[in-house]
Amino acid sequence: MGLLHGRLAQSGEEVPMLDMRRRKLIAMLGGAAAAWPLAARAQQPALPVVGFLDNRSSDGMASRLAAFHKGLKEVGLVEGENVTIVYRWAEDRLDRLPEMASELARQATVIVTTGGPPAAFAAKAATTTVPIVFLVGEDPTRLGLVTSIARPSGNLTGINMLANELEAKRLQLLHQLVPQAQRVAVLVNPNSVINAETTLRDVEPAARTIGLQLQVLKASTAREIEEAFAWSEGQRPDALFVAATAFLNIRRVQLVQLAAFHRLAATFGQREAAEAGALMSYGPSILEGYRQWGIYAGRVLKGAKPGELPVLQSTKFELVINNTTARMFGLTVPPSLVAIADEVIE
Repeated sequence: MGLLHGRLAQSGEEVPMLDMRRRKLIAMLGGAAAAWPLAARAQQPALPVVGFLDNRSSDGMASRLAAFHKGLKEVGLVEGENVTIVYRWAEDRLDRLPEMASELARQATVIVTTGGPPAAFAAKAATTTVPIVFLVGEDPTRLGLVTSIARPSGNLTGINMLANELEAKRLQLLHQLVPQAQRVAVLVNPNSVINAETTLRDVEPAARTIGLQLQVLKASTAREIEEAFAWSEGQRPDALFVAATAFLNIRRVQLVQLAAFHRLAATFGQREAAEAGALMSYGPSILEGYRQWGIYAGRVLKGAKPGELPVLQSTKFELVINNTTARMFGLTVPPSLVAIADEVIE
């Protein structure tokens, strides 16, 4: 070995050549070693996909999405770790829903829909095999989404927030808070036919019992909302009852501002409206509903058959009173309402 090394050293050229070959071999081995994890990752199965379909935009959805993710996490699913979520927002353009639903049906393991019945119906029309977990505020059997609450059958199940079931109670609470109100404008979205019909069906007998006169306003666009308020000026209502529907909740800031301008004490079905300045809200806990929705989506993703999972119904309801707005209208919140309110905003 010494003699060989001496000869190589004497040549003056062969030692660098040997070093170069050694470096090349090390580089090749290093590259192969680096490729092993890549190959292993490539062989791992792709993550299951949740297709998320919403009629609305993503604006103002952070807290609801956090609640949905919390529900997923409760069944061991974390976005980016062991599940992928593909979001599609229709931006209030319902004509986009069929194409979006079809796209999700081609790539999703399960489809979840929210924002109202249109997204659920678009998903239902797009597939009869991919499981669908919906979140709606109306009775899904009356809507025609499922045939039974206990055993939905087919590829659908979900959450019924029961928002429409609480409208008579909400009108009674408004009367307790604003006892001097005699005429109440009821704003509905005519495009949400079932919601509008159910709202009026429930509040009209309640109004007769209390002794209130109802004035029905209809609006399905921001401009129609402006026109409805302009028309109501001639009717001189004392308060505003906003139907618990997705579109009107989206427009809550506009509605709260118009109600304040027209001096109308307003009640909504979602707490976000009271937080935005409405006099009061009463309805299901939206965040609890989204958490349950995430749990259900996770259960289906893990193999539960949607047709065998009963449609869950909300059990947590919230009364929120904005005392700042009450003072603006010269109202004193009765102690009886303060006692049962989940929150009084100061």
